[in-house]
Amino acid sequence: MGTEITLDVAGVSVTYSKNRRGIDHGSIFQEQDRTAIKSNQLDYDWYEEEGEDPTPSETAFTRPLKHVVPRLELLGFNLERVRLEYDAVAQGWLEERQSLQDDDDEPIPGLMSFEEFCAFATAHPLDSLDDTFILGTDDTSEEKVRGRFNGMQLERIPGYRSYDIQAYSERSFFGRLVDILHPYSVLRLLAEARANEGAPVVWQYGPLVRAGWAAEREFVPHARRTETFLIATEGSSDVHILKHALALLRPGIADFFRFIDVSESHPFSGTGNLVKFAEGLAKIDVQNQVVFVFDNDAEGLDAHQRLSTLTLPENMRGIMLPELEDFRAFPAQGPDGLHNSDINRRAAAIECYLDLEVGGHPPAKVLWTNYKKSLGTYQGALEYKEFYSKEFLKQTAETLAAGVYDIRKIESVLDLLIAECTAIAVGKWGPADVELRDAF
Repeated sequence: MGTEITLDVAGVSVTYSKNRRGIDHGSIFQEQDRTAIKSNQLDYDWYEEEGEDPTPSETAFTRPLKHVVPRLELLGFNLERVRLEYDAVAQGWLEERQSLQDDDDEPIPGLMSFEEFCAFATAHPLDSLDDTFILGTDDTSEEKVRGRFNGMQLERIPGYRSYDIQAYSERSFFGRLVDILHPYSVLRLLAEARANEGAPVVWQYGPLVRAGWAAEREFVPHARRTETFLIATEGSSDVHILKHALALLRPGIADFFRFIDVSESHPFSGTGNLVKFAEGLAKIDVQNQVVFVFDNDAEGLDAHQRLSTLTLPENMRGIMLPELEDFRAFPAQGPDGLHNSDINRRAAAIECYLDLEVGGHPPAKVLWTNYKKSLGTYQGALEYKEFYSKEFLKQTAETLAAGVYDIRKIESVLDLLIAECTAIAVGKWGPADVELRDAF
């Protein structure tokens, strides 16, 4: 009979393979997600008779759906990508139906819009669906399998063929109805239902390894190198702060990011400038996903503007740290004394996004330094910035949980960085990648 391996969410299989690993789902999990789960593919009576521990054969990765979503998005599966895929699937199905329709056939019902399909998929929480196994192929058994979906106009769902749905319960029947997209698109769509947030996403490989169809070394968690993002910054302070912020505030996706400090280590001799580094990578057609991060100050603005004149490939983007209201009236010291000034695009280096109320220093302020003639503005620098950086690097998950450290501003930096990385990942999917998912 062989052994199956599936990717499930709350017992609904979104993809499977038999007698081989199939799709590598390690990227949506981390090492802490590895555990043992009971399996209906194991003969527990045999284990008991032999006095053998079944735990090694129960090995699986499992993670709540809400914690899978951020990883799906960095793999390119955000809602917009799901929409594009659904529209391609719907169009392909409609064209197929029209090509097979005879003049005397019933009119083809209008297919669900993406909004309608999303509403249908999220209106039925997975744990509310009956998972009772129904044995039989008679009309009564079929009605029980369909459950609440009896009488619905299911023909409006792309790909629906009433005679081609093999299901054994209401829950599995629902799974077949929504499983018309890439498995990660299905997961992303189902996550839109708040009631599904805690649903376990499970990839159990123990039985497959036990049966000899795969080796345990094939099941490795974390983002693959081709899926990670290289974050290039001008200075080491940016690297330390961003890495620490991700580890503390976004640990569930921290493995997607790698860093390089262009001021100290880069492959282009004599080109420590971030713009020159970007130009070099673009010229040699590097395939890495790269984001160049510039400070929200005059130097960063000048460099970002120069970067915008380059033709970067789709796998590369440049961003400035976000402009914030907190910086619209920020204490700034210059020749005319101390005044509140808008330091956006003038003096907001990454240290300004940390908690500036910590420590025993006087109130935070920037000091105006050199004049940028090309921009017609002064460059500024935060006073005691090394102190604020060191204080942030001392923070732990426990100190942040205590609520005594202000993380609002650094959160905004992470939000922008992740949004740009997601856009790069989504951009990898071309029209050919959103057709009917025969390959899955």
